[in-house]
Amino acid sequence: MTVHAPVVLDVAGTELNTDDRRRLAHPLVGGLILFARNWRDRRQLVALTAEIKTLRPDLLICVDHEGGRVQRFRSDGYTHLPPMRSLGELWMRDAMAATDAATACGYVLGSELRACGVDLSFAPVLDLDHGPSTVIGDRAFHRDPRVATLLAKSLMHGLLLAGMANCGKHFPGHGHVAADSHVDVPVDRRALATILADDARPYEWLGTSLASVMPAHVIYPRVDARPAGFSARWLKEILRGRLGFDGAIFSDDLSMAGARRLAGRELRYAEAAALALDAGCDLVLLCNQSVDGGRAVDDLIDGLAAQADAGSWRPDPDSEARRLALLPHLPPLSWDELMHHRPYQHALERLP
Repeated sequence: MTVHAPVVLDVAGTELNTDDRRRLAHPLVGGLILFARNWRDRRQLVALTAEIKTLRPDLLICVDHEGGRVQRFRSDGYTHLPPMRSLGELWMRDAMAATDAATACGYVLGSELRACGVDLSFAPVLDLDHGPSTVIGDRAFHRDPRVATLLAKSLMHGLLLAGMANCGKHFPGHGHVAADSHVDVPVDRRALATILADDARPYEWLGTSLASVMPAHVIYPRVDARPAGFSARWLKEILRGRLGFDGAIFSDDLSMAGARRLAGRELRYAEAAALALDAGCDLVLLCNQSVDGGRAVDDLIDGLAAQADAGSWRPDPDSEARRLALLPHLPPLSWDELMHHRPYQHALERLP
């Protein structure tokens, strides 16, 4: 039977330590997410990702690198990409120029990351710009789901040209609520029909293009009492069943406040992970828990292993294939090759 490797964890610094290597070798670990603290310069990042791949060639190396205020690597040659709202603003002046600029953003983003050994960025944001959400804000392309969909598809085309998959987030939509799920449990009281006709439309319209999806740590009480990332109704019935999505589903960060306050109490990480996986997630993220020795990371891995042994969590037989499908299929250009690559130079000229 194929081993399911659902855990995506982080590492504390710019180099791997003994604990990092031990955790990355664990069969339940399938990926790694990088942060700004893991960055010193390009040479260091290339060395870090190369060592990770030496340990486990199948590990998926990820990062939140969208442009605007969510861009982990900002120096030593990395292009400062604009927030996605700027593409929506360009759309209002020249729609066709905006789609080309979005493709250029995706290509620059993906090719620069891949030149340093990163496999996947959690992008694009598909949330709609309703206005009150400060955590989404200018990360969203536009208020209109049609505009957001076309710009996201253009950006995803750029990622594809760079050999990188994509991740649409945060299903079914985080833009309508003001609360920040990093520190609170946002509640969206709209009806299912309203959400499906508005915020969730990009997931329907991008059904053949999306490689992966990340659900929101938001509760939609008129649909389910659980946050979307822990809801079989949202993930299995609606996203997979009604919308026909067949790619990988990542949980959002399990360390966020919106992730573990379920059934009137705060769950342990392993409990939250098992619930997310049972609800339909293929992979679960635990971020920023390695910096103080990583006890929480070990507790998650050990607890999930114990639940699997006890039969209280059973891997989805398709999850591992979905994870492996996100790995790049073509070798990247080196940074020096990329700097002289005409398509990359052309994309830089097309940025907004």
